[in-house]
Amino acid sequence: MSELIVTRHGRVLQLTLNRPAARNALNNALLLQIAEQLEAAAVDADIAVCVIYGSERCFAAGADLNEMAEKDLPATLNDIRPQLWARINAFNKPLIAAVNGFALGAGCELALLCDVVIAGDNARFGLPEITLGIMPGAGGTQRLIRSVGKSLASKMVLTGESITAQQALSAGLVSDVFPAALTLEYALKQAALIARHSPLALQAAKQALRQSQEVPLQAGLAQERQLFTLLSATEDRREGIDAFLQKRTPDFKGR
Repeated sequence: MSELIVTRHGRVLQLTLNRPAARNALNNALLLQIAEQLEAAAVDADIAVCVIYGSERCFAAGADLNEMAEKDLPATLNDIRPQLWARINAFNKPLIAAVNGFALGAGCELALLCDVVIAGDNARFGLPEITLGIMPGAGGTQRLIRSVGKSLASKMVLTGESITAQQALSAGLVSDVFPAALTLEYALKQAALIARHSPLALQAAKQALRQSQEVPLQAGLAQERQLFTLLSATEDRREGIDAFLQKRTPDFKGR
């Protein structure tokens, strides 16, 4: 049985985590498969957006503790996980997490890495590593604080307690909350809406949004303007403006 199910919906790629017995724990093998699929999608002109999904009951309950328990200090220092996370993070197209049930530890970090997080009403987000005598190690402390702010992020990391979907919505961690049975459907609808737009504009917008969390404001503004200016040379920009003026649907080509 494949641990990652790959499905195409037009210009949308769906990656479904499929380790139900382990509550979709993210071992190195599964992270590698995710990275490889995203790298293939990044150079596939027919794919515009990717959705990562677990199931109606669980997104991903963390890292694989059996795998982690085998690693001493030298093995941890030489672990390929940081490289795998970096490869996933390098995906240059919109990435949506459709989260039901537990998104804990590495599962929460995977959701935080995505551009848009859509949650089911049964979703719970948390970083419980502190209860194991460790701490988040795949971006949890850095991305969570940028998403929900210092106080809530500190509480979640230092207590190990999780928050509900509604709390995550109020804090800005997720964009929408739907009944769990409909989470994937709505995520795919959102992805299809995004996929209608210019691929070049989407990639530039994602790059600018990412930069806003990594550089000072003035540097971010300069980067935004540079990307805006570069898009002025594209055929898609001309097509988008012409289509608007002619009251028709644009036909973007990614050029």
